[in-house]
Amino acid sequence: MTLLNSAQKGKTTPEMEQVAAKEGVAPEFIRQGVAEGTIVIPRNINRSNIIPMGIGTGLRTKVSASVGMYGRDAEIGTEIRKVKAALEAGTDSIMDLSVSGDIDSMRRETLATAPTPVGTLPLYQAIAEAADKHGSSVNMTVEDLFEVIERQATDGVDFLALHCGTTMSVVERAKREGRIDPLVSYGGSHLIGWMIYNQKENPLYEHYDRVLEIARRHGATISLADGMRPGCLADSLDGAQVEELVILGELVRRAREAGVQVMVKGPGHVPLNQIEATVRLQKSLCKGAPYFVFGPVVTDIAAGYDHISAAIGGALAAWTGAEFICYVTAAEHIGLPDVDQVREGVVAARIAAHAADLAKGMPGAAEWDLQLSRARKELDWEKQIALAIDPKRAGLLRKERTGDSSSACAMCGKYCAMEVVSRYLGSAKQGC
Repeated sequence: MTLLNSAQKGKTTPEMEQVAAKEGVAPEFIRQGVAEGTIVIPRNINRSNIIPMGIGTGLRTKVSASVGMYGRDAEIGTEIRKVKAALEAGTDSIMDLSVSGDIDSMRRETLATAPTPVGTLPLYQAIAEAADKHGSSVNMTVEDLFEVIERQATDGVDFLALHCGTTMSVVERAKREGRIDPLVSYGGSHLIGWMIYNQKENPLYEHYDRVLEIARRHGATISLADGMRPGCLADSLDGAQVEELVILGELVRRAREAGVQVMVKGPGHVPLNQIEATVRLQKSLCKGAPYFVFGPVVTDIAAGYDHISAAIGGALAAWTGAEFICYVTAAEHIGLPDVDQVREGVVAARIAAHAADLAKGMPGAAEWDLQLSRARKELDWEKQIALAIDPKRAGLLRKERTGDSSSACAMCGKYCAMEVVSRYLGSAKQGC
């Protein structure tokens, strides 16, 4: 019996109890959310080292970090260092998006390293192996693709990102409408290339029941990826994106009926004034399924600073209903991120998630800020740094800019407003 089936039958599982304890809510709240499909707990039955984590309505906004091997010089050791950096920075999940090298070993090492849910995009490995096996990814067979999905689920992948809603009709609409950036999804572009070359429907859509059977058997969650996510602001909420979202809504229904947990992966580039409409449209069409948003980035000009653009979009998206933020690094649109940029991307996404949780009044969110504010008033730098979302960076900057002797901040020095007013009110710390 799957986790979803258990919830629908009124049974509260240990995973639901662990998530409830972590979130500070009643186990029944979690069970009901899982039963309705508004909460998912990605956990493959083949994994033993995972700490259950919930994503969905009424829960803390979660963050995911992506790693993976790209190119001939990619090394598993380098990518695992990124995994560890992301975990240290507080990511809630890891996605291994490897497209080259020993993808099986990379995935298995990631699963062994991360106690968080781990996701993959099986199509990446399928097209890489097809290129080696058949000379080109367009020669990939349906069996090639499903063998990889089965292999990854057997290894213990907790959520499988799959472009099941990218159909021929959606592709034709995109062609008619003349997008600025026709395709920016790596997996989506290869899948559509396969469809056009072979003049066949998307096998993930055509054989969706087979996808669900694999997911159900292994307890994997399906993450319905959007092949038509907009790659620039001008393409946001165009017909192709919306048509695909309508199809994804139907696939969400079918997954729930099959006892498979499901969430929906969201858009990339969205102007601020369209974020709320985008989230609400997904929530309506996909019947409240958790929304996994890629950023979104809110401007096309932030090359080198896309982690900031994405944090702005992620905060607004989460405030309006998205529950899962895929981080974006400063290297987005330019190259592959290094370890430091991975860490920085996770922290930026976590700031966005926390800002949204504050706005939504999530339990415990405001208390964290209040504790830091009190420490700031007391000029208690040790506590301030400990409470910072990135204590390592906060401590380093404090040491570099002011040393350990001053009680004030580097900006104001002896004119620190906190210190001056506290002295006047008679509440300053002695010895300042």
